[in-house]
Amino acid sequence: MTSLVVVGSGIAGLTTALRAASLGAEVTVVAKAALEDTATAWAQGGIAAVTFPDDSVEDHVRDTLAASAGLGDAAAAGIVAAGGAEVIAELISHGVVFDTDSSGRFVRGLEAAHSYPRVIHAGGDATGLEIQRALSAAARAHDGIVVREHEMAADVVLDGGRARGIRLLRGGVLHADAVVLATGGAGALFAHTTNPSVATGDGLAMALRAGAAVADLEFVQFHPTVLHAPGAFLVSEAVRGEGALLVDETGHRFVLDVHPDGELAPRDVVARAIADAMAEGRQVFLDATSLRGGTAENAAFLASRFPTIDRAVRAAGIDWSAQRVPVTPAAHYLMGGVVTDLDGRTSIPGLFAAGETARTGLHGANRLASNSLLEGAVFGSRVGAAATSAPRSRGRVGPDAAGPGPLPRQAPPRADLPFSRRALQRLLWDHAGLRRDAIGLTRAAATVASWRASRPAQVADAAAAEDDNLLLVAEHLLAAAHARRGSVGAHVRSDDPFTSGKTAPLPEATLIGAPC
Repeated sequence: MTSLVVVGSGIAGLTTALRAASLGAEVTVVAKAALEDTATAWAQGGIAAVTFPDDSVEDHVRDTLAASAGLGDAAAAGIVAAGGAEVIAELISHGVVFDTDSSGRFVRGLEAAHSYPRVIHAGGDATGLEIQRALSAAARAHDGIVVREHEMAADVVLDGGRARGIRLLRGGVLHADAVVLATGGAGALFAHTTNPSVATGDGLAMALRAGAAVADLEFVQFHPTVLHAPGAFLVSEAVRGEGALLVDETGHRFVLDVHPDGELAPRDVVARAIADAMAEGRQVFLDATSLRGGTAENAAFLASRFPTIDRAVRAAGIDWSAQRVPVTPAAHYLMGGVVTDLDGRTSIPGLFAAGETARTGLHGANRLASNSLLEGAVFGSRVGAAATSAPRSRGRVGPDAAGPGPLPRQAPPRADLPFSRRALQRLLWDHAGLRRDAIGLTRAAATVASWRASRPAQVADAAAAEDDNLLLVAEHLLAAAHARRGSVGAHVRSDDPFTSGKTAPLPEATLIGAPC
């Protein structure tokens, strides 16, 4: 019987686990926090899928590739779009309850860059939470799945160049025939993020230390509308899909100045328009005061359609049925990651990746709204099947195969600023955020390299391990952003604004670790 270790418990990880277990594999799911503490649980807007007769897979593929700024992979887009209806049926079989109207049909929504309202949701604006609830319950109940919560994976165990398990931070090795990394993204790199605190790039760092290929780390999607208040609460794009407007303090719809689709332009366009307006000293607001009738009717609609957002906005002291909501962009989704084929195989035999940790090529330079949950479920199922057919181990892995050593580092200049996670987040926000340039990227890379060089050889605890992971991913992200000349999708170089997407080798002085 094939044994499988899945690191991560969001939609990609649990879909992988459930699929593999259904095929007879022995599966262990490792979550560094509670099983339900994932980015999936934070997803609000919904899941894009072709489930209505007047929609088509071809249209969904076209929308996905158009949003990708020309860098999306058509084969990946075709697989994901074609798998939508099956994914929804599978999620329902696991207990997910999607919102339906009085006739039992899915309630559908329109989000940015979609040509058709194909986004379905659950709990109004709690789609991810409902999916997480159902998949977590299904995984806990499955006899073929062992759940290990509050256990942090430290490294991939390699034996003869093949992944054979993982080393745990607190000691011990989980041996397996195959390993799946599904730890989400690295939103904790940035001062403003919509991600939960667990999104510290752990799977990416594990893959890098193992020597796996990564790509497109420069493509970070910034969500345009996050409540500009402590906590960085995301205000779903679905609110704009219902007709909410983005305005400055004068009431001017400034996004129309840069794109004819205004509030529903691609996310990278909207996020930069907001950031530029704020840089000019203007205040930016989301105006949902006129979505339905009078104030009372509008308040009832907002509370019904967006109950989670309604509670958060009102807790911040804003009656958004009658008042505008201050918003700001925030890091939201990493389009790049560990390079995989269309079944999740990485460049290391026996090592797989799924969800935001993986780079399938689906998103290119910019992710189409609500494609992330869909991608996690479609590729999670494919990875579960592929990993189950991985060759079985010829016995236990020896103690000398507990993971690779650190990447080689150059001797960087000493950073003037002492390391802290907050300092790293501010550094990345300032120099690898919505707009970048060579000078800022080079300075940031030198600072991060200096911080890495000063880190202790032994990791004291989980927080220190997360910091090491974030620093490693930051080095590779900065290197990738420096190498990609020109501006494309979510990657905008203010010193080279013309769309090109071309890449070039970094100057030798700025190369860090293994190539991206």
